[in-house]
Amino acid sequence: MDAFLRLHPEDNVLVALKMVEAGTPISIDGRDVVLTDNIARAHKIAASPISAGDVIVKYGMPIGRATANIAVGRHVHVHNIRSDYTPTYSLRDTDGVERKAS
Repeated sequence: MDAFLRLHPEDNVLVALKMVEAGTPISIDGRDVVLTDNIARAHKIAASPISAGDVIVKYGMPIGRATANIAVGRHVHVHNIRSDYTPTYSLRDTDGVERKAS
């Protein structure tokens, strides 16, 4: 698994060490997975199944919660997690208009 790194043994995400393209086969903890997303360098993928509401752990520390179910090998980023610790400064409604969060 030379393309991804687990930063701490308790992490449920892996960090990409380089750009990895969708369709790339990898092995995560003995489980063979084919990536369905392009993963940019320094972005995260799920190392194990993560359910909506589960805590995301990176560096052995909680960094936020899943807002949707995330399968093994799927991209973990702002589209499917939210921070419990950092305020959101803007929101984008379904009409695409950006508004300040209150």
